[in-house]
Amino acid sequence: MSKNILFAFLFLMGAIPSIAQKNYQVQSPNRDIKVEVTVADKVTFAIVQDHSEVMNSAVSMTLQGGEVLGANPKVLKVTKTSVDKEIPSPFYKKDVVKDIYNEMQISFQGNYGLVFRVYNDGVAYRFTTKRKEPIVIADEEAVYNFPSDYKTFTAYVNSTKPTFEEQFFNSFEQPYVNETISSLNDKRLKILPLLVDLGDGRKVCITEADLEDFPGMFLNNETGKTSLKAVHAPYPKVKEQGGHNQLQMLVKERENYIAKTSGTRSFPWRAFIISRNDKELADCDMVYRLASPSRVNDISWIKPGKVAWDWWNAWNLYGVDFRAGINNETYKYYIDFAAENGIEYVILDEGWAVNKKADLMQVVPEIDLPELVTYADGKNVGLILWAGYWAFHRDMENVVKHYADMGIKGFKVDFMDRDDQEMVRFINEASELCARYNMLVDFHGMYKPTGAQRTWPNVINYEGVNGLEQLKWSPKGYDQVIYDVQIPFIRQFAGPMDYTQGAMRNAIKKNYNPVNSEPMSQGTRCRQLATYVIFDSPLNMLCDNPSNYKREPECTAFIARIPTVWDETLGLDGKVGEYITMARRSGDEWYVGGLTNWDKRDITVDLSFLGEGFYEIELFKDGINADRAACDYKRVVMPVPEDRQLKVTLFPGGGFAGRIERR
Repeated sequence: MSKNILFAFLFLMGAIPSIAQKNYQVQSPNRDIKVEVTVADKVTFAIVQDHSEVMNSAVSMTLQGGEVLGANPKVLKVTKTSVDKEIPSPFYKKDVVKDIYNEMQISFQGNYGLVFRVYNDGVAYRFTTKRKEPIVIADEEAVYNFPSDYKTFTAYVNSTKPTFEEQFFNSFEQPYVNETISSLNDKRLKILPLLVDLGDGRKVCITEADLEDFPGMFLNNETGKTSLKAVHAPYPKVKEQGGHNQLQMLVKERENYIAKTSGTRSFPWRAFIISRNDKELADCDMVYRLASPSRVNDISWIKPGKVAWDWWNAWNLYGVDFRAGINNETYKYYIDFAAENGIEYVILDEGWAVNKKADLMQVVPEIDLPELVTYADGKNVGLILWAGYWAFHRDMENVVKHYADMGIKGFKVDFMDRDDQEMVRFINEASELCARYNMLVDFHGMYKPTGAQRTWPNVINYEGVNGLEQLKWSPKGYDQVIYDVQIPFIRQFAGPMDYTQGAMRNAIKKNYNPVNSEPMSQGTRCRQLATYVIFDSPLNMLCDNPSNYKREPECTAFIARIPTVWDETLGLDGKVGEYITMARRSGDEWYVGGLTNWDKRDITVDLSFLGEGFYEIELFKDGINADRAACDYKRVVMPVPEDRQLKVTLFPGGGFAGRIERR
C-alpha cells in the first residue's frame, strides 16, 4: 500500500465518527435557552443560554445483562412540538400554572427514546422505553459537566458513614454548604435540589420530577473536577424492622440493580431551572408542570388549612386545671383553641398509638379516639393522625379504612427515610389508597417532593426540609436564620414544605438555646409571621402551644387568618442566603412578607402590582428593640403609600408580614 493510499485510508477512518455524528436542537419559546443534542457513539446534550454553555452531559441507561440504552445509538425519528396551555392548580401557590415549552422527542432503534423540553426558565429531559416485557435497570448514567468551578448551595445526606450504602438511609433535611463543585466532599452524597451559581446573577437548580416506580436521584462529585454525577440507591434485598421505635424497615443488603419496572414507560424528568436573578427561583413552577396530571376525579373533599400541633410544644400547656399530656382533656383543649380561631385541623402526633408495637390499631388507654372525633366534628375541626412508616405500611388498607370510617381526616406519615424504588412505590400506593378513602396525606420523614401534589392532590404536604423542629435540640451555633433565606430559592421550588413554623418564644442569636420541652425560634417574632407568607405549605402548622398563642392574640389572629393556598404568587426581591420578599393573593386580599439573615436591613417593597385604588395594610414589623428582645414587634394599620413603595426596617434575624385590602 502506497503512503498516499495509507494516508487517505487513515483519514477516512478518522472521519467516520464525525460523519456518523448527528446534531439536533430545540429552543425555549423566547429563544434564550437552547438544548443541543449530539448523537455519535453515545448521546450527549448541552444546555446553552445566551450563546454560553451552562453544562453538558452524556446520558445512558444500562439494563441488567449489559445492554446500554444510549450506546452506539441509531436515530429512527425526531419529533418536535410546541405547547402553550394552562394547568388548573387548586391547592398550590397559584390557581393556574402556565405550561409553555418546546419539546423534542428522539426515538432510537431498540425501542427507547429521549424527550427534551425547553421552557423559558429551564430544561428537562427523560428516558422512555417501549418494550413488551418488564425490564431491569442496573443504572441510569449522567455526569453533569460545568465549564467552571462554580460555587454551589449543597445539602449533604445526614450520614457521614463511609459507604454510600450506609448513606442511602437518610432523612433529607440537612442545611446547605456554600462551596465550589470541586471542593465538595466526594465521600458524601448530595440531596436534591442542588443550586449552582453561574455568576452574573444567573443560577441553575437541579432536581427531578414525576418520580414513580424508580429510585430518587442523588448527586456526587469527584474531587478536583467540575462535574456532578447521578447516583441511585439499589433495590432492597434484605430488610429488618428497626429504627425509630421499631417503625422503620432498615435495608441490610441491596440488589445489583436499581429498579425492576414496566418495559413501556416514561422515566423521571431530570430538571434544570435556570434563573437570571434569584427572585425567579422563588416563584418557579417547573416541578408542578412536569408532574403527571391529577388522578383524583373528585377533589371537592380536599380541604387545605392550618393545624394546631402538639409535638413541637411537647403538650406543654399551662393555665389549665388538668394534667396536660397525651390524653383526651389535652386534645379537647387543642380542639377548642382551633375552633375559636378558625383553624381547620388538630394533629395527634406520636404517642396516641402504643409505643414500639408498630400497630396503629393499638391505641393508648388515655385516648378515646371516637369521642375525640365526635367532639372535634361538633366544633368543625378535623383530626389528623401521625403514623410511623412501618406501622402504616404493614396493614395499610385496613388502617386507612378503619380510621376513615371513624371520621379521621388524614395521616401524617413519618420516618420513611429512603428513596429507593420500593419506598417510591409505597409513596404512590399510599397516596392512591388515601385518595380512595378521602384521606389527606402529609409525608414527613420524606424525600423532596417531585410533583405528587399535582398527581395526587390529597398529598397536601411534604417535609424533606430542615425545619423548625431542629431548634428543639440543635446546639448554639446552629443557624436556622441563614437556612430560612436559602430554602425559598432551593428546596421550596420542588414543592411545599412541612417546615412547622409559628413559635411564640423567640430569641436573638446570642440568647438561643435548645430547650426540648419549651423550644424557641431563632430570630424575631415577625420572622415567624413572615414565614407564613414566604413558605409554601397547604397544610401549615401552628407549632407552639395554645397557652402561648392565647397570650399573643394579635399574632395569633394574623396567623389564623392567613390562607395556605393562593390564587397568585409573586417573587418581589431577594438574594440567596441574604433576604427575600414575596407577595401572594387570595381572592381580593394580598399578603406580603420578607425575611433577612442576621444583617439589619432597610428595604423598599415594591407594591406596584396592586394597581390603582386606595389600599390599607395591616403591617407587623420588628419592634425598635427586636435586636435585644426578639419578641418585640409593632402592629400598624395604615394606607398603602400612593407611590406603592413600602419602606420597612428588618432587624437582625428579622422579618415583616402584612395583609393588604382595598378600601
